[in-house]
Amino acid sequence: MRTEVMDALEHLPHTLSQALKPIITTPGFDATLSKAEFEQLMKESQLTDAALRIELLKVAAAYSIATLSNFHVGAIARGNSGRLYFGANMEFSATSMSQTVHAEQAAISHAWLKGETGIRDITVNYSPCGHCRQFMNELTTAKTIMVQLPERSPKALQDYLPESFGPSDLGITDFLLSDSSHELTFETDDALLQEACNAARKSHAPYSKNYAGVALKAKDGRVFSGMYAENAAFNPSLPPLQVALIHMNMTGYPLSDIVEAALVEQKDSAISLLADTQNTLETFNPDMPLSYAAI
Repeated sequence: MRTEVMDALEHLPHTLSQALKPIITTPGFDATLSKAEFEQLMKESQLTDAALRIELLKVAAAYSIATLSNFHVGAIARGNSGRLYFGANMEFSATSMSQTVHAEQAAISHAWLKGETGIRDITVNYSPCGHCRQFMNELTTAKTIMVQLPERSPKALQDYLPESFGPSDLGITDFLLSDSSHELTFETDDALLQEACNAARKSHAPYSKNYAGVALKAKDGRVFSGMYAENAAFNPSLPPLQVALIHMNMTGYPLSDIVEAALVEQKDSAISLLADTQNTLETFNPDMPLSYAAI
């Protein structure tokens, strides 16, 4: 368990800290809370649903990697299953600021990685920026998702993004977090490339059709994968490398543990994610091995 997360416990109300500690110190804790765990925390802390989520943002923000801004943002997304997923902003030195991950993107991608097909509500330290409002507007639940901020009443995303532009305006009916899988076949003996291909099958790329996935291997051999998440406004799209980095970070692994990476993408797509993937990986290790396949 990372030190920052344990330190965050000290800033919670005592009853909540005592109730939460056994959960987050359990081996294999993956920065999520089941519906039952959350309800037990409400009971023991005597906090309301919203008040508890606001307090838990301190723990979510402890996963932040704010090397550029020193501005730590946490987010908690509640999936349709009732499970809560932590997320935090991630910044990377020596590369483009466009590679940054916002906390809302991290929490939503975390839920996506764990199989959620919709987000009921999201809780954030600060009012979502326009980038994140647009990212959330791509979701299967964009019309119903609620946003909770500290010291505010919950509001619908559409209140934060009136007269919104989204997938439907481009004739798209396949939304982010849809339960879908793409028919991608790839014959390889490279296990990491195969994991990247498996991730690519789950990607959301209705605009470019560049179904892409990334797999990262850590020092201890564990593999973390991520899939591409496109957006109707294009720029808020989240590359598969960033989703894999979210996967790694929220599992408690330092990003410096990456020893090898793989990218799989479409061969005949109008775009390529190769250059951005290489450039960002080089910030961790200039000699990072990257396997690549266009299929």
